[in-house]
Amino acid sequence: MNWKLIFALSVFGLAMAVASLFGLGMLEPLLWLAIFIIYAWLIATRATGKYFLHGFLVSVVNSIWIHALFFSVYAKNNPQFVQGVPPGMNPRVLMIIMGPLVGAVFGVIAGLFAFIASKVF
Repeated sequence: MNWKLIFALSVFGLAMAVASLFGLGMLEPLLWLAIFIIYAWLIATRATGKYFLHGFLVSVVNSIWIHALFFSVYAKNNPQFVQGVPPGMNPRVLMIIMGPLVGAVFGVIAGLFAFIASKVF
């Protein structure tokens, strides 16, 4: 596993998280698509194998960055999230639990992109 590559690529997601806090609107899905394509290309050309796993882990690490570092701003800008948390549960704890799960879902997509790119490149 190339952990240096995984952490370096997760910075793209961190930058995207900062940008999305200030509102990207309909542009956000297109930017994520571009980021996934960049992930795939860089993983396919720089990883020595396990392309799917590299893509998967980039998204999981990315999600942890986003959910751990930006909880306060997210909660402030999304009061419906805080209000929707079950009684007795800390919203930050829910976010920390949900972060890696969301990362895993997007990780499957990023992993597939990376795997396909490894066949192309």
